[in-house]
Amino acid sequence: MKIALLGYGKMGKMIEQIAISRNHEIIAKIDNEFTSKDIAGADVAIDFSVPSAAFGNITSCLENGVPVISGTTGWLDNYDKAVDLCHRQKGAFIYASNFSLGVNIFFQLNEYLARMMSNLEEYQVSMEEIHHTQKLDAPSGTAITLAEGIIKNSSKTGWQLDKAGDNEIPITAKRIENVPGTHSIRYSGKVDDIEITHTAHSREGFALGAVIAAEWIIGKTGVFSMKDVLNLD
Repeated sequence: MKIALLGYGKMGKMIEQIAISRNHEIIAKIDNEFTSKDIAGADVAIDFSVPSAAFGNITSCLENGVPVISGTTGWLDNYDKAVDLCHRQKGAFIYASNFSLGVNIFFQLNEYLARMMSNLEEYQVSMEEIHHTQKLDAPSGTAITLAEGIIKNSSKTGWQLDKAGDNEIPITAKRIENVPGTHSIRYSGKVDDIEITHTAHSREGFALGAVIAAEWIIGKTGVFSMKDVLNLD
């Protein structure tokens, strides 16, 4: 499989190592704007760029018939446009706030727990996420996905960073040196607390999941998620 890397920071370099270990070829490493020539011949593109570049990268790939995997967060105001473009171009696209296999299992566990807790008014839900100091957005895309999973399965209507209203989920975002990513959801009651936590030990899990998603999407048409890749539905 020939891969174009869009964004060649720490994640891009980790994806490169894992892709090569799985006998794939990196044909482009792009950190700035690019043209169709730069991704010509790619079987798939993997985007771990920056929020300001992600939508343009995805658009260029879809317009040039290159399936694209994106793990960049902070650009989702344009997500519906990317979906519409993918359908119009009969392309293939996966966005995930987190490609880690463990995190995607955690997403499912979070929704299951939210359904169990939805009628128990004795408990109040909250969330904490911790990332490295280079993390550009807060809360993390993973935290937002977790919050959306709770909202979908409970009476909560939204989330807020730090202080939240009665019907919202409060999210605390911390930035600490050299923390790949920790997400905790807590249901606090008068007599006890229930808490689930996912702790990443390195970026390797994120990179491996992105490469597995890239392998999976080859030959497919449509907009997909990691639930499709891992057959979690």
